[in-house]
Amino acid sequence: MREKGKIKLGISIGDFNGIGCEVALKTFLDARMLDFCTPIIFASTKIISKQKNDLGLTISFNGIKDAQHAIDGKINIVNIWKETPTVEFGKATEEGGKYAIKSLRAAVNALKSDKIDVLVTAPINKNNIQADDFKFPGHTDYLAQELNGESLMFMVADTLRVGLLTDHIAVKEVAQAITPKLIQEKVRTMEESLKKDFRIRRPKIALLGINPHSGDNGTIGEEDDKILKPAIQKLFDKGILVYGPYSADSFFGSSGHKKFDAILAAYHDQGLIPFKTLSFGKGVNYTAGLEKVRTSPDHGTAYEIAGTGQADESSFKEAVFTAIQVFKNREEYRILNKNPLQKQRVKRTS
Repeated sequence: MREKGKIKLGISIGDFNGIGCEVALKTFLDARMLDFCTPIIFASTKIISKQKNDLGLTISFNGIKDAQHAIDGKINIVNIWKETPTVEFGKATEEGGKYAIKSLRAAVNALKSDKIDVLVTAPINKNNIQADDFKFPGHTDYLAQELNGESLMFMVADTLRVGLLTDHIAVKEVAQAITPKLIQEKVRTMEESLKKDFRIRRPKIALLGINPHSGDNGTIGEEDDKILKPAIQKLFDKGILVYGPYSADSFFGSSGHKKFDAILAAYHDQGLIPFKTLSFGKGVNYTAGLEKVRTSPDHGTAYEIAGTGQADESSFKEAVFTAIQVFKNREEYRILNKNPLQKQRVKRTS
């Protein structure tokens, strides 16, 4: 486990015309949060000062040049730009996207060089972040390129955990994108994450069907019978407790999700609509499968309330707690698997 200092928690500010800065600052208005970690925000003291003044927040922070100079017990701001960009709350501007990427790149570089332990990303706008040197549909895809491992978009809220076979692709491309290889990769990544990150020894995973009623024996599409079922059987034969495919339309309504440790949905809305319906405001977007820990709140930029002070920080706070807990769980998992003789000692002190 970590012995020196608190967990260093990096924060990328997302689109400063949205609610990202607001929910991040509100999270640490409660000074008790500083007992759990040392927050390090990648932006500039000027932009954070403007945000806190516009929102009427009473909060102090410590400006630093580099994340390695962060001070425990304080909110630290890494100054990664000197200029003062224009904040236009509620508007998706090119400038807002440009600085969202600057913040993200700096935070990821600090994560890769171990200057921070975990990363929490505030919401970005998938449209205005696009540039000649940044053509990613979201955080997950960018992090998958920058960090080692096989990424999995994993939405978590208490015991409800929903992962995605495919995430930010068009619905018309879903069936073609789902292959036996992809299913095996995502199921294995999910199982490993459940063991390592969530301390579940023998996880049970449910896989949702691609077509309505999982194809109804080929009547409404053949992908479930020809691709999903054989892949599930092969994984099960290798000792992985994966079941399905289940009909997605009734799975959550009948409380089917409560019988499993995690659910793997075929595509974005199939998984996120029920997840957000059941846990909105408490959910966390976690990028599982990578060498480093990254979480995010389960909402977007919320331009419609940006700058009004109405944003609820609950999901961002949950993202902070999840990042910290996953980091601790990974450290314990690493120790227990490195030296089995440590197992009893760790159990007695936990």
